Parts: sequence; C-alpha cells; structure tokens
Amino acid sequence: MLRIGVVGIGNMGRVHAQYLAAGEIGGATLAAVCDVSPAALEWARTHLGDKILRFSSMDELLQSGSVDGVIIATPHYAHPPLAVQAFEAGLHVLVEKPAGVYGRQVQEMNGAYQRSNKVFGIMFNQRTNPLFQKVRDLVASGELGVLKRINWIVTDWYRSQSYYDSGGWRATWAGEGGGVLLNQAPHQLDLWQWIFGMPQRIRAFCSFGKYHQIEVEDDVTAYLEYDSGTTGVFITSTGETPGTNRLEACGTMGKLVVEDGQLTFWRLRISERQFNQEYTGGFGEPECWRCEVPTEKDNPAHRGITQNWVDACLKGTPLLAPGIEGINGVELSNAMYLSTWLNTTVAVPVDPDLYYEKLQERIAQSQFSKEASPGKVLDVEGTY
Repeated sequence: MLRIGVVGIGNMGRVHAQYLAAGEIGGATLAAVCDVSPAALEWARTHLGDKILRFSSMDELLQSGSVDGVIIATPHYAHPPLAVQAFEAGLHVLVEKPAGVYGRQVQEMNGAYQRSNKVFGIMFNQRTNPLFQKVRDLVASGELGVLKRINWIVTDWYRSQSYYDSGGWRATWAGEGGGVLLNQAPHQLDLWQWIFGMPQRIRAFCSFGKYHQIEVEDDVTAYLEYDSGTTGVFITSTGETPGTNRLEACGTMGKLVVEDGQLTFWRLRISERQFNQEYTGGFGEPECWRCEVPTEKDNPAHRGITQNWVDACLKGTPLLAPGIEGINGVELSNAMYLSTWLNTTVAVPVDPDLYYEKLQERIAQSQFSKEASPGKVLDVEGTY
C-alpha cells in the first residue's frame, strides 16, 4: 500500500485528497496533508477526519516518515523546490501542472529526480482522454501521412475578474509566473508536444491584461515552426465567451479535427502529394472520405493519472505522463513569453538564463500590490 501525502490543500489538492480518502485509487491510501494555511488544515480535519495527519510545512511532513509519496498541488513556483525536497527525502512524486514557471527550475527538479531512483509523474490528465490518445495514434502510425499544419483554438477558458481577485498569487509575475499559458493552457501545450513533437522556432504575440485588470497574459496567438516544414498556430484566451476548443491537424493523407467531443478524420484515398504529381486535369482534388472515428467514452482524468502513478510506484507500470516530460510544455510557454518580450522569433528550447533574467525584470517592474514570492507558498487556493 502506497502512503500518500497531498501538499497544498487548495482547489485541486482537495480533489486529490478526497478521492484518495474515499479509497478510489487501488493500492493507495491518503496518509497526510500539508498546507501553510490553518484554514486549509481545518478544512482537512473537517472533511477528511482526524486519522489523516496534518502538517503545516513540508519539513514536518518529510520528517514524520508517514508517507511514501507526495502529490504536490501548490501554486506554480513551489512545484520544483518541493519536488526536489521530496526526492531528496526518498519519496515518489506526482506534481500538478505546470512542472514549473521557468526552465531552469524545472531542469533542477528533473536532475533531482534522475538522482533519486524514484517514480516521477505529472498531472497531465488530458493524456487519459481517449480522443487525444487516438489522435496521437493516428499521427504516430502515419495514418495522417506527413504532417503539414496544426491549428488549435482553445478559448473556452473564460475567467472573470473575480476569479483573478480570489487569490494573492493569481495573475502576477511574482506569484504565478504567468497567466493563461501557465494556469489553464498547460494541458493543451502538453498535448501539442505529446502528439506532434516540439517545434524548433516560435513567434508569439501575448497580450497582457487585455480583458482583465491583471499584469500577465490573458490572450495569446503563437506561430510554431518545425524543421520538417510543419507549421502551427496556437490561440488561447481567458477573455472570450462562448469559447471554442478546436484542434485541426492536416497531413498528406487528410485532416483530423477534434471538436465537441468528436474526432473526425477527413481521409484522402491517395496521398495529396501523389495526386499532385499524377493528376493532369487542372482543377481537381483527391477523393476524400469523412470518417467519424470511434473512441472510448470513459476518461479517468485525474484519477487515471494518479492510479497509473501508484501502479508505477508499486508494480513498475510505465507512466502515461512522466514528470520529466513536463519541461516541454514549460519550454513552449517560456518561448511564447520571450518572443513577445523581445518582439522576435525565438529558438526552442530558449536560453534558460535569458528567460530567467527577463522574468525577473517583470517581477521587479510589477505595479501590482498582491503579496507573493517566487520561492514561498503564501496561499494555496489551487492551481486552476
């Protein structure tokens, strides 16, 4: 039985703690929770019971010897340092998204993991979605042919001003390290690289406080380039409603579209490249079949990632979302910020020291009065 401690009892931390306490994860038990907030610990006592140990610091939790692994669900900056502490104490780690705020700190976390011989997962719960698993399979198998273009419009992350006002760490460079790219869109950034791989160059346009009174971005349009010739456009926002969530990938054998819970494959009978070379009739297109691709309906989401992580700890089951891969999504968001700040195309991965320098400039220039610190968890109101 894997004894788990949940670190950070905010929105997502409470979700993880409750399904663990309810016995919904085979081979695991909730042994402890940890939070700097007395109110959060009181919530844990009321909702989880006195049998669950409660700690007000990571040091206390680690010294107690009461857990074999931790789920880290604190604000973003704290993910890597807390994970490093846990690895150095000999614990398995499952960290909430994003892996961190900037590449340098995520590299340090990955280094601690590689020295630890422990299991490291990340809560990329969209990887359990059968729709995206099928898209990945169709791309990886070559069914779509050679990839040409990717477009993802994901603007169904609408948030009100009251949402941003609800926590001291939210929507500040010092407290959160970014906006929609770090808080809502990490799932899509992870799926992008998981399915299509990492681009080599990015030109992005981030709008900071376009729709809200915040200092971080709430609207993004990014152009991604691959050495293969594949291009992509990624659009996201928290200021549009009703929003859209549409992924479209075009290859030499047709087009995949994911929207409204449905995967459609517009499949060409022969490759577009073959048709282009052989067809002599002037106007014309290759024969195309519209296929509604069947997928499993069950999506275990957060519980699925947690169960997979527990199975990896106890049985050596391969991880669906290895924590070490979390740096890829961080690299994408870092590149989008840096491209905007420098007003130019940037290479991926970005220079980690340059990115850190520019981030610190934003923190130093901040005019927002919310209390927050890059190295300390001041509140734990959740990661969403």
